[in-house]
Amino acid sequence: MAKQKKQKKSSKIDPSIDLKKIYPLEEAIPLVKKISRESFDASMEVHVRTGIDPKKGEQVIRASVTLPHGTGKTKKIAVFAEGEKAQEATAAGADVVGGPELIATIKQTGKADFDVAVATPDMMKHMASIAKVLGPKGLMPSPKNETVTPNVKAAIEAIKRGKSPFKNDDSGNVHLSFGRKSFDDAKLIENLSAFLDTLKKNKPAAAKGTFLKTVTICTTMGPAVKVEVK
Repeated sequence: MAKQKKQKKSSKIDPSIDLKKIYPLEEAIPLVKKISRESFDASMEVHVRTGIDPKKGEQVIRASVTLPHGTGKTKKIAVFAEGEKAQEATAAGADVVGGPELIATIKQTGKADFDVAVATPDMMKHMASIAKVLGPKGLMPSPKNETVTPNVKAAIEAIKRGKSPFKNDDSGNVHLSFGRKSFDDAKLIENLSAFLDTLKKNKPAAAKGTFLKTVTICTTMGPAVKVEVK
């Protein structure tokens, strides 16, 4: 039954389109938009299979990129801070602000209702208690992607401008939303190029062989298209 459904969905795609082909970025973007199945303004996603060994700590990928044209999505920002820094975060537009009491709530409920977290350095000693909640969601603040910082205002402003953190998953893959289907092709190309350039610059020194093995892009629910890696 599952196979029949898959074949039925695939039959809706123009038979002249080869989903196994590797396309230049300039061709891949409009193609993905053309074959997307959503009736809403879906996110454009990139999925990269890297050559790292995710089991080795020295090969972990964790960084951030500021997309030139943003993601098209408003992110809910949480800031872990106290005193003046908490006031600064609130004034800068953070959606959730708190210190030990916020950490205690997250630990008790196991829920983290935000898209990105920022923390002041002094709060990190308390954050370990919720690492099991934030870590799997990719929400744990880190100096590597500049979400652990005393300058919370600058961090919040950067996130609102389109700064997006990324990290590898347990299989060594990296995923990122780089815009919306409604974006002009040129803007999506610039966003994706910025991400790929940043990812290349953050290749772990210990990683050997081919770093970017495959790059595929798709809309939230659409077929994936392979992109040339330069």
